[in-house]
Parts: sequence; structure tokens; C-alpha cells
Amino acid sequence: MKAPTREQRINVMQGTTFVTDDPSIVLTTVLGSCIACCLYDPQARLGGMNHFLLSEPRHGRRHDHGEAERYGVYAMELLINEMLKKGASRSWLRAHLYGGANLHAGMREIGTDNGRFAKEFLVKDGIALSQANIGGTTPRRVDFRAAQGQVRCKAVGTDVPIEETRAPPRPIHGGDVELF
Repeated sequence: MKAPTREQRINVMQGTTFVTDDPSIVLTTVLGSCIACCLYDPQARLGGMNHFLLSEPRHGRRHDHGEAERYGVYAMELLINEMLKKGASRSWLRAHLYGGANLHAGMREIGTDNGRFAKEFLVKDGIALSQANIGGTTPRRVDFRAAQGQVRCKAVGTDVPIEETRAPPRPIHGGDVELF
């Protein structure tokens, strides 16, 4: 009889990305205005998560390569490319987005900007958004069993439930003939 595999938790910090096909790994992060994108390829049984602080540098602002990891433009490209390098197929990728809260009333709505950017990025890249839990004023904790595509999102420090949006499933196309 095979011994049960011990779960390993990996914290995906701001500016980092992690991709795995190991079913014992759970990727985890805590988000305020930041966004985490969880990507999953059900055919390859491969998943990954990124965590970015801002969508992109403000217009005219220069940044060095060391800062690139903070921005969604870089984080999204890195996550997708790492998934493809490890065997994922772009046509099978399914995304979940989390975070994007506006934690301080009266301040610039960074969370809203981040959420808008992430959704637009996925549309432009042709990646299906399966689920989103973004916006509001509540921080979140996300746990992602990447190899299985299972995600749990919970509010942090409050009993107020957070709203979740599920996108309708994207049709699977198997060839030139469409059956209905």
C-alpha cells in the first residue's frame, strides 16, 4: 500500500510565479489590491500562479529590469510562457483571477485597475476566464492545487462573504464540424 503524499505549501509572494504538475503542491498567497492569476491546463494536468502588484508602469515612468516582476504585463507573460514550456497548450488554458480589492477609501483604486487589466489581458490573449473573485474592499487568501485546477478563496480578517463570479464554460472545439 502506497503511503499518502504529504502536502507541500508554496507561498507565491508579490512579483513571483510558480508552475507545477505535482499534485502534492498547493500554491498559496494573500492578496489586497494585488492580483493573482491561476492558470490550469486540464489536459496536461499542469497549473501555475502569479502575484503582481500593479498592472503596468505609469505612462512615461521608466523602470529597471529588477522592477519588472511587480507589473502584470511581465507576470502574465511569464506565467503563460512557463506553462507552455512545461507542456501546456494555449487552447486548453483556463484562468481564475483573485484579489484587486480597494482597501483604502478615497485612495486611487489600484485594485480596480489591476482587475480590469487582468481581464483585458486574458481576452486579448484568448485565454478563457473560468472564475473571478476580484474587487470589493476585502483582502483574500487563495489556495490553489495547481495540478488539479482546484482553488479555494477566503476572506481575510472579516466575516463578510466575498462575491464570486463564474464565467460560462467555453465550448470545446474538436474540429471543423460543430454539433448542437
